[in-house]
Amino acid sequence: MARVPPLPESEWSDDVKGILSASPRGFGVRLGDNNIFPTFARHSDLFRAWLPFGGFLLGAGVLGAREREMLILRTGCNCGSSYEWGQHVRLSEQLGIGREEIMRVAQGPEAAGWSAEDSALLRAADELHESAKISDSTWQQLSEHYDERGLIEIAMLVGHYHMVAFALNSLEVELDEGLEALPS
Repeated sequence: MARVPPLPESEWSDDVKGILSASPRGFGVRLGDNNIFPTFARHSDLFRAWLPFGGFLLGAGVLGAREREMLILRTGCNCGSSYEWGQHVRLSEQLGIGREEIMRVAQGPEAAGWSAEDSALLRAADELHESAKISDSTWQQLSEHYDERGLIEIAMLVGHYHMVAFALNSLEVELDEGLEALPS
């Protein structure tokens, strides 16, 4: 049971109702149909401030969708966040990322089958989780594929999804129907 339950639709204020009633392109359902958004909406000012940043990272950044989802999935694994994992498995599949590749993210950067670039991305997520910094060698590998904007975005994306995972885990946001938990 959630420590902080989603705000019931009957209690949505007008400003929050406009947000939670939206169905962003590619998301498939109203935001309010996902436990994360009506839960975070219990702090409406923070929720409204957070959404544009998260939305930018999801749809307007310089990283490709596949690379972005790999980093988010790995961060969900590192943080033990089934909700983050489940939401982004669904998004990854909608983007056409294969099931085998999604599940390989959980195995980490040393799993067989990754390109050097993919391995470096996953290693960056692991290093940020473990030491709050991308190592010099991983940075060098990433800089062969990403410009300064991409490198900044990698660190910001992983950091953002750490924050989201911390909130999801602490609030004990329950999985939405159809979301899968982290693999064991």
